[in-house]
Amino acid sequence: MKKIPFILILLISSITFAQVKWMTLDEAIQAQKTHPKKIVIDFYADWCGPCKTMDKNTYGNPVISEILNNDYYAVKFDAEGKDEISLYGRTFSNPNYQSKRRKNSMHELTTYLNVVAVPSIVFLDENSNPITILQGALTAQELEPYLPFFASDTYKKVKTREEWEQYQKKFKSVIKD
Repeated sequence: MKKIPFILILLISSITFAQVKWMTLDEAIQAQKTHPKKIVIDFYADWCGPCKTMDKNTYGNPVISEILNNDYYAVKFDAEGKDEISLYGRTFSNPNYQSKRRKNSMHELTTYLNVVAVPSIVFLDENSNPITILQGALTAQELEPYLPFFASDTYKKVKTREEWEQYQKKFKSVIKD
């Protein structure tokens, strides 16, 4: 009987371990001012099935959540949301947002960062400047090589497709299938 509470605590702690500590974009930008780190933005929409799959399987993977929590400020951003965001000296909003609609118009920040579909991931450097965008649903194994690539600034040294392919070949995944 004493084993049940112990097993329950163990189960709960392993579930919490594999959770990304999501922030708002405003919180991430403020955090960068005192502790510079790159930002990774997950652009999603409530109606998006692949976005929900990524939440569960990709971001729920302990390896991915650990890398994101340690090396990035992780942001979830509703690509069709109504929040106002101040960035790059201007304010972005969604003036055509209508509540209670299943799908909405794209947020101005979504369009500004060239996000044309969800799910998409945008990487920002320590000064909140865009590095790149990854469009489409990614598994944990597909996302994993990108995270240290950008976090360690390796992307600044890779100039050709061949160099990128070489990086991928040398990359050793720690994700168990």
